[in-house]
Amino acid sequence: RFLMVSNLIATVGGETIIAGNEKVINARLSDAKFFWEKDLATKLEPMRQQLAEITFHAKLGTQADRVERVTELARMLAGKVDAEAELAGRAAQLCKADLVSEMVGEFPELQGLMGRYYAEAEGIDARVAEALEEHYHPRGASDDVPTAPVSIAVALADKLDMLVGFWAIDEKPTGSGDPYQLRRAALGIIRICLENDLRLPLGPAIDNAAERLAADRNSAENLDRLKPDLLGFFADRLKVYLRDQGARHDLIDAVYALGDQDDLALIVKRVDALSGFLATDDGANLLAGAKRAANILRAEEKKDGRTYTGTPKGELLAEPAERALEAAIAKVRFDTKAAIDVENFEGAMRALSELRVPVDGFFDNVTVNADDPKLRENRLLLLSEIREATRTVADFSKIAGG
Repeated sequence: RFLMVSNLIATVGGETIIAGNEKVINARLSDAKFFWEKDLATKLEPMRQQLAEITFHAKLGTQADRVERVTELARMLAGKVDAEAELAGRAAQLCKADLVSEMVGEFPELQGLMGRYYAEAEGIDARVAEALEEHYHPRGASDDVPTAPVSIAVALADKLDMLVGFWAIDEKPTGSGDPYQLRRAALGIIRICLENDLRLPLGPAIDNAAERLAADRNSAENLDRLKPDLLGFFADRLKVYLRDQGARHDLIDAVYALGDQDDLALIVKRVDALSGFLATDDGANLLAGAKRAANILRAEEKKDGRTYTGTPKGELLAEPAERALEAAIAKVRFDTKAAIDVENFEGAMRALSELRVPVDGFFDNVTVNADDPKLRENRLLLLSEIREATRTVADFSKIAGG
């Protein structure tokens, strides 16, 4: 059965047009049947071995070289995504095999899908067969992400190896072009992690991929500066993605400013919790107080040529408002850390809200720049504690308003 549309009113019921289309379609289907049967007779494992004859990139080796790297990465990632390492490794070994098939040679858009069909026809484990198709996903913004653990492991490994490889040879996207679709690969990793709520720190994963590439190429060139630059690229892609989802860019910057933020799902949880907190009166008022403290510190540190850090001396906390703030900071610092350690970011925000009243009380009742230099220094140290206490959840200085 097939359907076609004509841009003219056909005579004799369109018999000539139908016959012409039947001739073309029959020829294509006849070719496809021939390719299908030939590929079934060849099987995936021999196809995989032919990948050694295909160059992936002159500086990154053959498709077989790449498959070996992806296989090791998939095995490593399997434990982090609840997949069986053996199945993830086998799926990765076969994930590019159909590239040398007759069918994909004639119909390139079928890559992955044909791998799945051939694996199913050979009786290969259904989870492996599924991953042969799904490791290419998501192909675009509207495409579904893989959700099966084996598929996730291979999809992440495939995209991660591609990004690390092209970063290593300095073939990164530019404003005018992205010939290797690296932005799409990064967005794919972001979506897979977020939509499956994966706890996957990208830093160690990038290190792992870079080490395998260095061993494969027998070179560590560019790899020492690869990770921070690639993490920055992920940060930019995540910001674009979250802004498209309606998140405020300043809140994303405030979380990233903490440093060492490479767990995508946790970054988003922080941003969501921070957004909810700042929408409350406690959040808005604490933001104002924290920014006031930061502004005073910035001015005084510039004037004094030093950075104020450390614990204020208890015997110099002369005013009740000072003592109340110091006690609140100690409690909040403990409570926020305990909440963050179990990924309870809403709880961390609730704990942080307890600073609002003592911070307001401090600024209402205490003069920071006291005449006594010891009191002044102690009070500036107290302000630095406000800064550090709020930095357990975000860098409030990066947030607009307040």
